[in-house]
Amino acid sequence: MMIYKEDKEMKNKPIVQEKSSEKVAKFLEKNALHKKDFAEMIGVTLSYVYNLIDNSIPFSTRGTTLERIATVMEIEPEEFEEYKIPQEPILIDDSVEFFKDVMKEKGMTTVNFLKSFPRKKRLDIVDMLRGTLPVPIDFKELTMIAQVLDLNKDDVYSMWEKRVKQVLESNGMNIYSNAALINAMFDCAKKYINLK
Repeated sequence: MMIYKEDKEMKNKPIVQEKSSEKVAKFLEKNALHKKDFAEMIGVTLSYVYNLIDNSIPFSTRGTTLERIATVMEIEPEEFEEYKIPQEPILIDDSVEFFKDVMKEKGMTTVNFLKSFPRKKRLDIVDMLRGTLPVPIDFKELTMIAQVLDLNKDDVYSMWEKRVKQVLESNGMNIYSNAALINAMFDCAKKYINLK
């Protein structure tokens, strides 16, 4: 069997994994994302982002920060060699998965989705997308997400109702034995937001 010189050289070259700092720098450049916006989206200071990219500090090993960076970059956190798989469970919320599917259908990147929200809300949206925060119980906040994704009022309402029921149940209310009260409450809510 004959081995060509190029093949031999390729076999001897070590596979160099792209450094995490380079990965982030390339992402910011490719998406024309300002470092300040990125810092707000992942919940760190602007100087921290500069330090991460410039290699003046070791790249973050904090799971939360790496998960937020990965969420914004639309990659798996495991793509960062510094990432250690957390032991706590990740929340898989049908509504969040629905939002992600709608984003894909519309060809909307996570960065563009995040830029549609006020700066102070972006970190919460990142945490919701990465599975550490549930969808908001606040109807106006949920409506804001729905407007960005161009969803109809009925979709938003059903998500909100499901979320309210989750909160009531997790705080000790038996929603089945209190069905009359729950139904009256939701009928009132539907009238208030003009669904009936």
